[in-house]
Amino acid sequence: MSILIAIIVLGGIVFLFKMVRVVPQGYEWTVERFGKYTHTMEPGLHFLFPIVQGVGRKINMMEQVLDIPSQDVITKDNAVVKVDGVVFFQVLDAAKAAYEVSDLEQAVIALVMTNIRTAIGSMDLDESLSKRDEINAKLLGVIDTATNAWGIKVNRIELKDIQPPQNLIDSMARQMKAEREKRANILEAEGLRAAEILRAEGEKQAAVLAAQGKKEAAFLEAEARERLAEAEANATRMVSEAIAKGDVQAINYFVAQKYVEAFRDLAHSQNSKFVMMPMETSGLISSIAGIAELAREGLSSPQSRAAGARTPPAVPGQR
Repeated sequence: MSILIAIIVLGGIVFLFKMVRVVPQGYEWTVERFGKYTHTMEPGLHFLFPIVQGVGRKINMMEQVLDIPSQDVITKDNAVVKVDGVVFFQVLDAAKAAYEVSDLEQAVIALVMTNIRTAIGSMDLDESLSKRDEINAKLLGVIDTATNAWGIKVNRIELKDIQPPQNLIDSMARQMKAEREKRANILEAEGLRAAEILRAEGEKQAAVLAAQGKKEAAFLEAEARERLAEAEANATRMVSEAIAKGDVQAINYFVAQKYVEAFRDLAHSQNSKFVMMPMETSGLISSIAGIAELAREGLSSPQSRAAGARTPPAVPGQR
C-alpha cells in the first residue's frame, strides 16, 4: 500500500513538473497538441496539460550571427577569389522559423553563399574589390526578401574578406609600386621645374638690379666727371684770367700743379720704367720761376705791359 502511495505521489510530482513550464527571456516555445502546432509561449510562466500538450521547438528570438564559410568564386573576367562573410539575422515569427524550414541556420548559410557567387560572378575583379558596400547592399536586399517566408529578418550582411590568387596579388603589388614611382617621378620633376623657375626668376631680378646699379654708378661717375671737368674748366678760366691780368703767381701755381701731376702719373704707370733722381725743392721752385719768367716775357701786348708797369717785378724763385 505504501508503495502504491509513493508511486502516486511520484507521478503527481512528474505531472506537475510536466505541467508547469517557464520560458526564459529572449526565447519563444511552440506548443503542440498530439504533434500539431497550436500556439507559441512567450517568456514567462505557462501551464501545459501533460500527454495531450507538449513543447515543440525552442526558438531563439535574439539577433544571431552566422559565419559564412570561405568559398572560391569566379568573377566575370575569370579570376578566382576566395570570399567569406557574416550574417546578422533575428527571428520574428517563431512558428514559421520552426515549421517552414527544416534547418534554419543551414538554410540561411546556403542561401547567402549562393547569392555571393551570383553577385561577384557578375562583376570584374576590380569591381568586386572596390565595390564591397554595393555587394553587401545587393545581398541584403535579395536574402531578406527570400527569408521572409521563414519568419526571420536579415539585418546585415558583410563580406569579411575577398582574397584574389597570389599571382594577382603580386601583379597588383607591382602595379601599385609602378604607380607610386610614377607619381614620385612626376612630383620630383615638378619640384625641379619649380626650382628652375625660381632660380631663373632670381637671376633675372639679380641681373635687373645689377643693371640698375651699373646704370646708377655710371650716372654718378659721369656726373662726377662732369663736375670735375667743370671745376677744371673753371680753374683754367680763372688762371687764364689771372694770366691775362699779368698775375705771375697764378702761372707759377698752374705750372707747379701740372708738374706734380706728371710726376705722379709717371710713378703710377705700369708700363714705364721709372728712375728716381735726386732733386731738391729749391730746384723745382727755380724751374717754376724760370717758366714764369718765360711766360712774363711772352706777355707783349700793351695791356700786359701796362699791367707789368703797375705790378712790381717778381723775385726769382717766388711761388
